[in-house]
Amino acid sequence: MIQLTIQKLSTKTLLSFIVALAISLVLFLTSSASLQAQDSNRVSGLEKAEGWQVVEANCTECHSAQLITQNSGSRVVWESRIRWMQDTQGLGELAAEVEESILDYLAANYPQKESGRRPALLVELMPVNPYAPKID
Repeated sequence: MIQLTIQKLSTKTLLSFIVALAISLVLFLTSSASLQAQDSNRVSGLEKAEGWQVVEANCTECHSAQLITQNSGSRVVWESRIRWMQDTQGLGELAAEVEESILDYLAANYPQKESGRRPALLVELMPVNPYAPKID
């Protein structure tokens, strides 16, 4: 069926179709590569900054990047987490420059927050506790 349709098309129409298809393919590939270059970390969710590829390559071997992005800490805190992973989770020793790059990235992009929790609700906004003793 397709062969019959192609045979019925004039050479000029067929050539126009092929050129349009080629242009569409080039535009698609160009825009796809451009999007990927602009936001290479959209899969992992890591902040795109110096050292993010080192973090992605080393840290996401064992856990998701989401575990990184939902945490924060000073350089000392991040280093203590690396030591904990080495002591208890089987993380091997990192090359000095790799560890420095990871710590620089994490401390700069996921620094210590003032508070990891939201403030407590005001008492008047709290729901009634159904288990509270009833006072007559």
